[in-house]
Amino acid sequence: MRAFLTPLAGTSLLLTLAGCAAIGPDYRTPAISDMPTSWQGSGQWQAAQPADQQAKQPWWQQFGDATLNRLEADCMAGNASLKLALARLQQAQAQAGIHAAATLPAVSTGASVSRTRISADRPLTNYQSTNSSTIQNDYKPTLNVSYEFDWLGRVRRDVESARASAAQSQADSENVRLLLSAQLATAYFQLRQLDEESALLRQSISLQQKVLQLTEIRHREGLDAAGALATQQASLQAAQAQLSLLGNQRQQQQDLLATLSGHPASSFQLGAASLPARLPVIPAGVPADLLQRRPDIAAAERAMAAANAQIGVAKAAWFPQLTLSPTYIGYESAQLARLVSAPALVWSLGLQAGQTLFDNGKTRAGVDYAEAGYQAAASSYRQTVLQAIQETQDALSTLQGLDQASTQQGDAVSSQQHAYDISLLRYREGLDNALTLAINQQSLLGAQRLQTQLHGSQFVWSVNLIKALGGSWQAQ
Repeated sequence: MRAFLTPLAGTSLLLTLAGCAAIGPDYRTPAISDMPTSWQGSGQWQAAQPADQQAKQPWWQQFGDATLNRLEADCMAGNASLKLALARLQQAQAQAGIHAAATLPAVSTGASVSRTRISADRPLTNYQSTNSSTIQNDYKPTLNVSYEFDWLGRVRRDVESARASAAQSQADSENVRLLLSAQLATAYFQLRQLDEESALLRQSISLQQKVLQLTEIRHREGLDAAGALATQQASLQAAQAQLSLLGNQRQQQQDLLATLSGHPASSFQLGAASLPARLPVIPAGVPADLLQRRPDIAAAERAMAAANAQIGVAKAAWFPQLTLSPTYIGYESAQLARLVSAPALVWSLGLQAGQTLFDNGKTRAGVDYAEAGYQAAASSYRQTVLQAIQETQDALSTLQGLDQASTQQGDAVSSQQHAYDISLLRYREGLDNALTLAINQQSLLGAQRLQTQLHGSQFVWSVNLIKALGGSWQAQ
């Protein structure tokens, strides 16, 4: 055993040296030199205090809509796309574990049992003895060790790449979660906008039916011409047609919500309701916060780290690979009763080195491929950051414009309502004709629908802003 431990000490020295070097470039988190320090026109937006690795908040709860909260919970629990992303994350984490296992020796056990007859006619090896035919047994249990000495850090770079890829998959799954929740919220608010528009149309239809009855009476009494009656009928029919179209659009949004929340569309129903009473206050922070908030940026950054480590793996092919071969300790005996004894002890300790002398440029091409992969990942990272800045700036600017437009449209609806009330009164008193009343009816309905559409757009673009910011924010 002492004879075995002596070379084993040399092996331990190699193991120690293996942790002292790592080939290839060390990874450094990229910096965006031209990152803006503030958003254009962001004076009204509150500042945020993001923290790296912070837990994502259920941002949709800030809208205060119980139905939306339930649908989002169903989506997070039953959406097939999210389950697929989580399964891929588990695969990536398992793959990282496989690569990490190579950093330590692998130990296995084995045993062989044989019974062999030796030929009596074999060539003589000892000319002073006579050949004889014998039959012998051989029992040999062993403990085997295999290991690659990571003297250049190839294995460590491989593990580094695998772990970065696993982190990338985790960020990807978070991004899928964010995109799905945002898509569901968008579809939900669009459905509620259609509900409010439909309610306006039904209210308008009810009023137009009453006006039509009044017009029919006036026509019978000779106060209105046939054209006035036809005009009012056409206005009513147009409103009914618009209501049917809105119903079709609502059904499509409802089907989308069913799919996103993991339910069959054929058995999914949502009753009509209004948009939430208020818009949440969304902290926009500063552009640099996006680097910590957005999961797609985190995924792109981890892809860079994985690609950087692969450069070291590729460069290691230029140098010899050192492995233990064959290395084992065990016993070997012809008699089972004497197997576990000092005379039966066997061991082997070997070091194998292999180096490619000529591969027709294969190794150089592998290094070039890894370096190009890193450059591609770096370009993708920068593009992802720029896209995030654009999406956030677009959402901020659009919400500011919608806020102004909504206020102005509210004033327009009030004015149009006043004009319609006067027109209806004058029509009943015979001072205005049916055509003037119909025009005012359509103008009021159009103004009310536009106001509803603007209000719905505010909710949709609030979701877009939350998505652009990465979804990780606290209610103020």
